Amino acid sequence: VQLVESGGGSVQAGGSLRLSCAASGFTFHYYALCWFRQAPGKEREGVSCISSSDGSTYYADSVKGRFTISRDNAKNTVYLQMNSLKPEDTAVYYCARVVGVPSLEPDEWDYWGQGTQVTVSS
Repeated sequence: VQLVESGGGSVQAGGSLRLSCAASGFTFHYYALCWFRQAPGKEREGVSCISSSDGSTYYADSVKGRFTISRDNAKNTVYLQMNSLKPEDTAVYYCARVVGVPSLEPDEWDYWGQGTQVTVSS
């Protein structure tokens, strides 16, 4: 199983970024996928998940209305469109494969990538 995140960078508050996560080594469309983030000295925080079946999406309250998760099963890729970014969104962002039903809780993630840094300046 391999998950490779990309698309991070440095932006000013109010800006946008689109993260991508390319997956390989497993049957992509069988699994729900999530994005989570971790800022220095903080716990991992589930940001958003997307189901394997009907494309249902789930968001943390902190990003609802600003972030959009999507997936392209033909490309084995999951995306996170991040708009109206805030300094508190600064973190390393990871995509994770979900063991069972989509969940923003770390216990349900079994593989994740190396992460991509997102830095939002005020």
